[in-house]
Amino acid sequence: MKHVFHVLRRAAPRDATVLIRGETGTGKELVARALHEASPRRDRPFAAINCAAVPGSLLESELFGHVRGAFTGAVKDHLGVFRATDGGTLFLDEVAELPLELQAKLLRVLETRTVLPVGAHAPVPVDVRIVAATHQSLRRAVERGTFRADLMNRLRVIPLFVPPLRVRVGDVALLTRKFVEELNEQSSRSEGRQVLRVAPNALEALERYPWPGNVREL
Repeated sequence: MKHVFHVLRRAAPRDATVLIRGETGTGKELVARALHEASPRRDRPFAAINCAAVPGSLLESELFGHVRGAFTGAVKDHLGVFRATDGGTLFLDEVAELPLELQAKLLRVLETRTVLPVGAHAPVPVDVRIVAATHQSLRRAVERGTFRADLMNRLRVIPLFVPPLRVRVGDVALLTRKFVEELNEQSSRSEGRQVLRVAPNALEALERYPWPGNVREL
């Protein structure tokens, strides 16, 4: 994790794209937010979109926007997340799930720093730093033919690997203490009960557990 922080500090002032790799639940979005907060773009918007959670038919409009009448139901112009985040940082989670057609359009955005809204004829300039994340190997996705090699190279200018919690045993106590503090703060506002301490044998059990769901499970 010290190496993660070291790379994060060096990457933050730059505008180069960062690809965060790590298992589900390791905190990839928190790393992306930390990059944004430590960057010159900190006072501009930060947006996160999960590429696996939005249907492919809607994802293009969600990313690049659309003009009124572009398709059935498009009753007004929609900016899209790229233009809404202009000047800031856009976090593309589960980027390996992007359909191939959209991968080509994302590559075009990275190369030209413009977006073409659905139904529009003229590209719109955008100034957005891209931070992407995936829990799978993009190289293997390229070998399978499900991901473009040229887009992978554009996205992983600065690669960053977040290790799973099972190899960060020393972090379990630190994270447990942090979560207890947060839960106690919530309880104090609702006059609920407080956790005063974590028993040593309970902490030992937490540290022995392999945490397949990582920090989210903890």
